[in-house]
Amino acid sequence: MSAKPFAHPITVAPEDIDFMGHVNNARYLGWVQDAVLAHWNKIAPAEEVASKAWVALKHEITYRKPAFLDDEVIARTVLEKVQGARAFYTTMIQRGEEVLAEVRSAWCCIDAETLRPARLREEVTRFFFPQGD
Repeated sequence: MSAKPFAHPITVAPEDIDFMGHVNNARYLGWVQDAVLAHWNKIAPAEEVASKAWVALKHEITYRKPAFLDDEVIARTVLEKVQGARAFYTTMIQRGEEVLAEVRSAWCCIDAETLRPARLREEVTRFFFPQGD
């Protein structure tokens, strides 16, 4: 069961462009991180946002097409599942209907104070996986 997709708009900045005239591949990882954190910040209760942080465990990226300065780009991310302290996301970086990159990523939730892994309680995950939708 996956959650509803979350759309995160991206502004391609001049510093994102590499020597070949398109967005540097490493920038896509930053966009995925921005989208996942924006999703967490929007959906999770404020006390969870304040007490938790996220670290990336793994990214698997398939690049399809380059992005360029002034492109209107969006990251559409979906939380696929949560297991304990881990969350698994699929993110599509798109320009209109064109898929520029597909990213599967795994994240670990940590306690912001102790920096140790923190399991997500069921009542928190319900915000992301509402019943009956």
